[in-house]
Amino acid sequence: MSNLIDIQSQIEKLQKQASEIKAKEFNSTVQDILAKMQAFGITVKDLQGAKPPHAGKKGTGKKAGSSAKSAKVSKKAGVVVAAKYRGPNGETWSGRGLTPKWLAALIAQGQSKESFAVNAQ
Repeated sequence: MSNLIDIQSQIEKLQKQASEIKAKEFNSTVQDILAKMQAFGITVKDLQGAKPPHAGKKGTGKKAGSSAKSAKVSKKAGVVVAAKYRGPNGETWSGRGLTPKWLAALIAQGQSKESFAVNAQ
């Protein structure tokens, strides 16, 4: 069985090997990159403004198939829904989500939600 000192010695040797390999391959890797940049007409300025392939997409760190409760519902930006209800002071509500306070107060006073439907006016 290996003891801690043996394992640490192996780690040290492997790290040295990794450093040597990196030093050997560095120049050829840079040359490969420069050749591809030249072939595609890519400049350093292009690289500075480039975004990573998955920029802006952050994972939740959870594996696929995890709890359904943790699933996020995507929201579509800029989707405008026509008003389904209009209040006496011009307030509007699409009928989606929670009932707004102005409509909840009117319902509590005994008025019906349907009396504020846009097509009823």
